Amino acid sequence: MASMVVLQQKQPSFSVLPSSLSEFSGVRLTASVQYKKKVWQPKGALHVSASAAKKILIMGGTRFIGVFLSRLLVKEGHQVTLFTRGKAPITQQLPDESDADYADFKSKILHLKGDRKDFDFVKSSLSAEGFDVVYDINGREADEVAPILDALPNLEQFIYCSSAGVYLKTDYLPHYEVDAVDPKSRHKGKLETESLLEARDVNWTSIRPVYIYGPLNYNPVEEWFFHRLKAGRPIPIPNSGIQITQLGHVKDLATAFIKVLGNEKASKQVFNISGDKYVTFDGLAKACAKAGGFPEPEIVHYNPKEFDFGKKKAFPFRDQHFFASIEKAKSVLGWKPEFDLVEGLTDSYKLDFGRGTFRKEADFSTDDIILGKSLVLQS
Repeated sequence: MASMVVLQQKQPSFSVLPSSLSEFSGVRLTASVQYKKKVWQPKGALHVSASAAKKILIMGGTRFIGVFLSRLLVKEGHQVTLFTRGKAPITQQLPDESDADYADFKSKILHLKGDRKDFDFVKSSLSAEGFDVVYDINGREADEVAPILDALPNLEQFIYCSSAGVYLKTDYLPHYEVDAVDPKSRHKGKLETESLLEARDVNWTSIRPVYIYGPLNYNPVEEWFFHRLKAGRPIPIPNSGIQITQLGHVKDLATAFIKVLGNEKASKQVFNISGDKYVTFDGLAKACAKAGGFPEPEIVHYNPKEFDFGKKKAFPFRDQHFFASIEKAKSVLGWKPEFDLVEGLTDSYKLDFGRGTFRKEADFSTDDIILGKSLVLQS
């Protein structure tokens, strides 16, 4: 694996805006893997500060990020419409959500059913509604965004969920918003969307999360570890396990999306959003164990080049150092993550996996291949 240099790069000075409080409870991060015994508590009663009510469209919004973002927007008094294909329920009650809060949210959320790839329908339906702001949570290609812009010539702001995966791989980390990007990355569609937004000269803001985790996560991030911990199995981690990565809680991401709404300092800007600290792969396995109340796991390191897993993915993270600076968001937006890693993982476990809910069944087939060879070598 290539060497890695962490740059303490001096950032441009930004004026700090006052930080609003999140609707979601959390604790300021002190260390990425700090195992201080604390009593877990669900969401508290904090509220985001209200801004002028807007007519807001969320592209997507029923799976993960949008579930939390839409609640914050509704609580601020905005009229929120979700644009989905209608294949999933438009609302679902969260495990820590009171019946009264859910009933209030459900009564206020609106739905526009359609396929965003049906460009004619997008243009006609959106132009008829005349939204003030669009949050595009599930957009992957630029050609999916152009019809939205065509339909809303008077749009006040387009807020896009991009990805830190657009950055060009480098030995000099963390990634900053001004760093080189990779036009050949698997997220090139998001990069092309950002270019389109800039070319169309709309008021846009792009958010680039690193790895996202939290309740309802449909990507096998923390769930991958929880499955193995619950089964009492060793955790196979590629190479040395000291690869450094970064995770951000979905509720912190939702508050960042709120922070850019109507914010002049977010106009035509890109922001990295994630947790405050970085963590190694081995440290992440231990943090997941701590969050779920499991014993410290047995970790088995392996060389991926010695195995042929076919089309299966043996590990859910890219096998490299991958993390980004969030200083710009903290300075310009007055935003900061409220969850440290262990407490954020605890929130995810208590409200999701620990209740017996998960997105994908456990598949230990690649683990068995790795562990089988490891046992042969040991014998």
